[in-house]
Amino acid sequence: MSEIIKVGIADLKTCVSPNGVMTLGLGSCVGIAIRDPMNKIGGLVHIMLPDSKAITTGQHNIAKFADTGIEELVRQIERMGARRVRMVAKIAGGATMFNFQGSGSGASVAQVGNRNVEATKAKLNTLRIPILAQDTGANYGRTVIFYPETGAFHIRAVGRPEKII
Repeated sequence: MSEIIKVGIADLKTCVSPNGVMTLGLGSCVGIAIRDPMNKIGGLVHIMLPDSKAITTGQHNIAKFADTGIEELVRQIERMGARRVRMVAKIAGGATMFNFQGSGSGASVAQVGNRNVEATKAKLNTLRIPILAQDTGANYGRTVIFYPETGAFHIRAVGRPEKII
């Protein structure tokens, strides 16, 4: 019997087949699922912000940021036996949850979803981990469940049919 391991906001977890990982509440946040398809090891990180270097005080949670969270997830699944050369990724989230008019801090907050997606893609590209599928943007939140055994990334959103990418 498989277990679904819950990943909180600004959190990451790893698992092996047949278990899965899930996170709730991906609005502007992005869920990055990475796996090694050969040995069915994988994990999920729920990032909130694009860049740890932009925040200089009191930030010790590396899973909160795309740049550090993705690196840590890769490190952890490598320690479990995954090989980076075989790793593949799927991503979801990065929605525009608020619509602010004009410029300034409101407009910056409105674009955090887009910035999270771009930072995620840039970090995965730097690590040479291809993105096989994505469900990003739009204006609605998502809940995701990822199964490293098959690579299935289930995406649920209120009022929408479940997607599997």
